[in-house]
Amino acid sequence: MDSHMEVSIEQEVNQIQMKRPHIVLLGAGASRATCPNGDQNGKVLPLMNDFVRIIGLESLVVKWGLNPNQNFEEIFSELYEKKEASKVRVIQEVVEQYFGQIILPDKPTVYDHLILSLRRQDVIATFNWDPLLMQAYLRSQKSELSLPRLAFLHGNVMVGYCEKDATAGLVSRKCSKCDKPFAPMPLLYPIKVKDYAQNKFIQNEWRGLKWGLENAFMITIFGYSCPKTDREAIEAMQNAWGDKNQRVMEQTAFITPQSEDEVHSTWNAFMHTHHYEVCNDFYDSWIANHPRRTGEAWINQYLDAKFIDNNPVPRNISHQDLLEWFQKFKGPETNG
Repeated sequence: MDSHMEVSIEQEVNQIQMKRPHIVLLGAGASRATCPNGDQNGKVLPLMNDFVRIIGLESLVVKWGLNPNQNFEEIFSELYEKKEASKVRVIQEVVEQYFGQIILPDKPTVYDHLILSLRRQDVIATFNWDPLLMQAYLRSQKSELSLPRLAFLHGNVMVGYCEKDATAGLVSRKCSKCDKPFAPMPLLYPIKVKDYAQNKFIQNEWRGLKWGLENAFMITIFGYSCPKTDREAIEAMQNAWGDKNQRVMEQTAFITPQSEDEVHSTWNAFMHTHHYEVCNDFYDSWIANHPRRTGEAWINQYLDAKFIDNNPVPRNISHQDLLEWFQKFKGPETNG
């Protein structure tokens, strides 16, 4: 094979070409995949269809005369629409207490690998309330590599904000400008009409995602099945992405247990002809196989029509070994 038509792993690592962002959208399935056997203390990350049971709401729901086997978004939406304010508050208290106790396992997880595999221009936007992504981000800072921006689209139990100074940080800390404690970020619950503009922090998170979608060369949707109550959010993202027929080279990737037909029915507006891929394991994804160089690999394969090799993130190694493995990217990024 002509060597001019091949790109080796070493060549890919040394390339710094892509300036456009890779956007990653996370749903509950991504947090479940990060802790498939529960968090450090065995607490399970819930999905919408087992949320009531895992969070411990079954007895309350039965007491209120509702079906505990319903999807959580159906139960919450019903109570909200009936203006059952006291019951809504009880659910919110239980939910926030549960998620506030979740701790990332000591060993490297999917979220550690995901964060280290992206760069400063990239965005990870999450609908999840749990603190796992933020916890992984904090310990990934030890790498001294540039890390992607995080956007919390429905709020997060670990992140707070100062409305006066338009700053944000860990909810346990204080605003660097006024020295007052950060207020907990409000969590947006599954109701049909959410007011994304009501809170300035949430509004700014969405602004960052929309910018990213407008400029992205690739979107990866990980563990997000698009619940009915998120249709407003999907429309906002679709408006930012624009006409798929004008996205003739951009790629859309899905990490999901759903079938290709199910993915098509939900995300067709983001998929240009055959420019998409579906896998059910993060480690089969473009991100995991081309860490920190997803854009360069995209250019090599799709624009320059070259043959490329995978450079998979190593699994089942210690944090220290993982951080050392990623150090080979530092030189090219510093000098690029």
